[in-house]
Amino acid sequence: MLPLAGYTVVDFSQFLSGPLASLRLADLGARVIKIEKPETGDICRQLYTSDTILNGTSTVFHAINRNKESLVLDLKSESHKQIIRDLIARADVVLHNFRPGVMERLGFDYASVREINPTVIYGEISGYGKEGPWVKRPGQDLLLQSLTGMTWLSGDANNGPVAMGLSIVDMFAGSNLCSAVLACLYRRAIHQMGAHVHVSMLDSAVDIQFEAVTTYFRDGKLLPQRSEVSNAHAYLAAPYGVYRTQDGFLALAMGSIPFLTKLLECTALEGFADGEQAFRERDTIKAILTEHLATASTAHWLAILEAADIWCADVLDWRRLTEHDAFKVLDMLQEVTMGDGFHYETTRCPIRIDGERLTATKGSPKLGEHTAKILEELYG
Repeated sequence: MLPLAGYTVVDFSQFLSGPLASLRLADLGARVIKIEKPETGDICRQLYTSDTILNGTSTVFHAINRNKESLVLDLKSESHKQIIRDLIARADVVLHNFRPGVMERLGFDYASVREINPTVIYGEISGYGKEGPWVKRPGQDLLLQSLTGMTWLSGDANNGPVAMGLSIVDMFAGSNLCSAVLACLYRRAIHQMGAHVHVSMLDSAVDIQFEAVTTYFRDGKLLPQRSEVSNAHAYLAAPYGVYRTQDGFLALAMGSIPFLTKLLECTALEGFADGEQAFRERDTIKAILTEHLATASTAHWLAILEAADIWCADVLDWRRLTEHDAFKVLDMLQEVTMGDGFHYETTRCPIRIDGERLTATKGSPKLGEHTAKILEELYG
């Protein structure tokens, strides 16, 4: 039995952050009912992150909205609002990620929802919180990465700011909301208390950088300095980075410079020490390593480094990773099937409970697919 079996989530959220939170709740057993507007539904249905389309809808929608139900209602219609009120009365959790003020105008802010269901857990994600000069800005991942200093941590120093290739702020905001909702559900089970949970993408983007922010204030507010060569972490000394080899790339984490000098037979590194020098002169050290590691294959260097217990790794692309036994043993992929019979392969929940992987067979819903079913349940 899944931990959240029997719980119902009414989910108004769109795009990525909110749906990621409700996806995890669904993976844990909750019934998630997406409230979608007529004709277009969740905007993410047409948010294409590539030119790949699955069953007429964007791949990202399918990936984060599997195992959910779709209920189409017009939030501006009074009769449809009443349906939502009746649904909320039976719900355990209500989620949304609208901009501040939207749910108040619609009549589904926390105060209004609490009148309907006093013990409901009401969770919301905003871009920038509910006050301050950025409140009305669009809460989009790249913008949050850019505004919070995150783009100054990736890429080599001379390449300017570099964004991460994933919607990392959305993901962490959704994860934070899910964690808080689970904690409040636990408290409700003991004390019969509802809760209002608010997570902002801005908070989450700053929190992701806890190490860098803490160092910044401890370090006299000196800005992080990325290395000019093979930067992988602004606050770590050489050899930490990714290096080109004769036939690919090699990731090299922590390692003693004098030890690597002998191990790799790299005489150009002789005289360099660990500690302060490895950080102060990391560009020089990394440049030497870059030239040296390019003289042989990745497999050659891995054989030497791994035998000496140096932390290192091949740099795989998706094709090589998914063909590797280390990936296959994870069993991280699952096939899910939509209501119309269309099936696709996607990731499963990464959580294991009592040794069991959490999987689901239900794909993402067609727009309004469950409307009639849900109305039948509500009104007979």
